[in-house]
Amino acid sequence: MEYTKYIENLENKLKRHFDIEKEYTYKEMKIDLFGKYYLRNEKYLATKKIPIYAFENNEYCIIKYFKDLDKEKVQTFIKHLKFAVDDFVKPHSEHMSTFITGVIIVDKEFDKEIVKLIQKFKFQKSFAFGFKGWVDIRLILVHLPKGEVITNKKGKEVREVYQL
Repeated sequence: MEYTKYIENLENKLKRHFDIEKEYTYKEMKIDLFGKYYLRNEKYLATKKIPIYAFENNEYCIIKYFKDLDKEKVQTFIKHLKFAVDDFVKPHSEHMSTFITGVIIVDKEFDKEIVKLIQKFKFQKSFAFGFKGWVDIRLILVHLPKGEVITNKKGKEVREVYQL
C-alpha cells in the first residue's frame, strides 16, 4: 500500500474519536498527523451540582512518515514522544491516564536492530504515586511494503487500528 492511501485510511479511522491536525509541527519536527482524544466521565448524586467522582482519559497520536529509517531517527522520534509527556500531560486529581501513541510509517527496508528497539521500548510515568494518574507511551512501526506492524508491549492494545 502506498503512503497517501494509508494515511488517508488512518485519518478516516481516527477522526471519529480524535481531533485531527495535519502537518503539525512539534519541537521543530514535522508530524504528518496529530490526533487528540479526551474522555471525561462523571458520576453524580441526584444533581450535577453534587459530583461523586470524575475521571479523565486522554490520548495523543503522533504519526510520522519516513522514506528510510535508521536507529538515530527512531531514537530522535522516541525523544520527542518523551518530551510530549511533559508538554501535553497535565496531571490533576481527576486525571486517570494518558497514552502517547507514536506511529512511525516507513517505505524502505530497515535494520533488524530497529525492530528490537521498538519491541523493547517501555515508558510509564505515574504522578503523585498514581493519585493523579499515569502516562504510557505506545510505539508502533508500520512497514508499508510488507504490510507489517511492529509494536512495543503497550502498542499491542491498538495494533489493529494501524493494520493495513
